[in-house]
Amino acid sequence: MSSGWPSGATASREHSEPAGMGGGQTRPHAHAHGRFRGKVAVVFGAGSSGAGWGNGKAAATLYAREGAMVVAVDVQGAAAEETRDIIREEGGQCLALQADVTSSSAVADVVREAVDALGTIDILHNNVGITDMADVIEAGEDSWRRVIDTNLTSAFLTCKHVLPIMLERGQGAIVNVSSLASIQINSYPYISYYAAKAGLNHFTRAIAVQYAARGIRANAVLPGVIDTPLIRTQIAGRYESTEAMLSARHAASPMGRMGDAWDVARAALFLASDEAAYITGVCLPVDGGKSCVGR
Repeated sequence: MSSGWPSGATASREHSEPAGMGGGQTRPHAHAHGRFRGKVAVVFGAGSSGAGWGNGKAAATLYAREGAMVVAVDVQGAAAEETRDIIREEGGQCLALQADVTSSSAVADVVREAVDALGTIDILHNNVGITDMADVIEAGEDSWRRVIDTNLTSAFLTCKHVLPIMLERGQGAIVNVSSLASIQINSYPYISYYAAKAGLNHFTRAIAVQYAARGIRANAVLPGVIDTPLIRTQIAGRYESTEAMLSARHAASPMGRMGDAWDVARAALFLASDEAAYITGVCLPVDGGKSCVGR
């Protein structure tokens, strides 16, 4: 499952004064400066579904730029390795793993390998998501289950296996990437996606409340119209052409333009950071104001 960890970047670490969520430990080869120096971030869905920058790929890269040791996980091993290679080329540290996040045993293996290599997990970032363009009559039962499992059950499984590690240390941050479709019905007929992402929001709030007193924070990011490779593979078919899709999505934002993966990643990094130490249970739209104006 593993695509290797560079020599020297193992669980060995030196002790330092406690500072924030990663208190008491630093890890070798982390960037000298940054909000996440000495912390470990596990990013599920860290690859990109096509050429360019997806939300998970951008988030994994920014975590590393801010000093974190990153475990990049994706169902497509090559996509995880591409993210790993970018991070390493920039001087960061990253382990790439292939896993199906809808499988409890696969998620458990990822968590075990991350802890074996790095000693702990400070940040859990859930970025996995798929759509299926079908309304409640058209959607097949298998498709419904696949979308629910990929978008919602996956977060249940990652939290199930990561939370015990965070609770043992009394600290941790969880960021779930949801969607503006979780709170707003748009023109796309993806009934299973609406349901899954709405469920993810409330799941996030429940985790936040249940574990707040034990040092765990959980928040969600709700991307609006974002220009990523996914829209070309899963949404473009709703339009006459890719150009028509891009034009319509730009027009849907009050800002007159789509956001990009970096907008989503920066919001996630803030929520995972000590700067957001008193923020939990928040579902934060990153949408150029679209949530304020209907669909």
